[in-house]
Amino acid sequence: MSLLAVGSVAFDDLATPAGSREGLLGGSATYFTLSASLFTETQLVAVVGTDFSPDHRAVFEGRPIDLAGLEQKPGRSFRWKGSYGDELNEATTLDTQLNVFAHFHPLLPETFKQSPYLFLGNIEPSLQLDVVHQMAEQPRWVALDTMNYWIRGSRKELAEVLKEVDILLVNETEVRELTLEHNLLKAYRRVLSFGPKVLVIKRGEYGAVLMTEGCVFSAPAYPLEDIVDPTGAGDTFAGGFLGKLAQLGRMDLPALKHAVLTGTVMASFTVEQFGTGRLETVQKKDLDDRAKAFSDMIRLDDL
Repeated sequence: MSLLAVGSVAFDDLATPAGSREGLLGGSATYFTLSASLFTETQLVAVVGTDFSPDHRAVFEGRPIDLAGLEQKPGRSFRWKGSYGDELNEATTLDTQLNVFAHFHPLLPETFKQSPYLFLGNIEPSLQLDVVHQMAEQPRWVALDTMNYWIRGSRKELAEVLKEVDILLVNETEVRELTLEHNLLKAYRRVLSFGPKVLVIKRGEYGAVLMTEGCVFSAPAYPLEDIVDPTGAGDTFAGGFLGKLAQLGRMDLPALKHAVLTGTVMASFTVEQFGTGRLETVQKKDLDDRAKAFSDMIRLDDL
């Protein structure tokens, strides 16, 4: 079953305590699709400029990723420059150049319009809603990511698209600003009133929290000795989480819990190298070994 992802493909200049790199392939849709494609066929809708080379395309090729929705326009691709302090909790944005992404209007190829699963990456809410309206039939589930910029500046448009969403993936700051509730349980109740039935809160180095009707499930982050670059970890988590759900073909509580653990493990690979370097080399055995180790870490045996 295909998972359709709409978002950004970009180039990043990064500085972390581990060093610095320029011109790294990045963007939310890049990390998402590379992660999700380990579990299911993935369809990518994004825009790039003429600086996106065959070598960059090759990163996606050889995987079950359909690039029919990846437009190439005259000009430069979306570019972001950021740095991280010693804590690695949050990046400081030094420069943002939207370039061709400034005029991005997602147009779904006909073969994408019947995808059973849809992920709306972090783009303008009106564009997210337009993508939903382009679908030929209602997906089995729709998942959405957003950010403070849209919560503050496009709240009305965001409210409209949230009515079409089943799963909301955000961080703690974003869900509190969206719901105007500090307590996460109260925030989930507000999210229910907006439309989504499942809330996933991405907590970075502290893992993730899953909230559904009658259940709160918390997973820690996978422990690592060395973290090189946290860029894209949240998008990688989303790809692993939703890719696993699509692979399972169900959205009951056991499936959701397994998907959270899968997303957490996938994110742990991403942070081990700059950019998509480690994510490009992850094999199923790597995933299975780390997932088993993670399961052993958090399992509580009967006394």
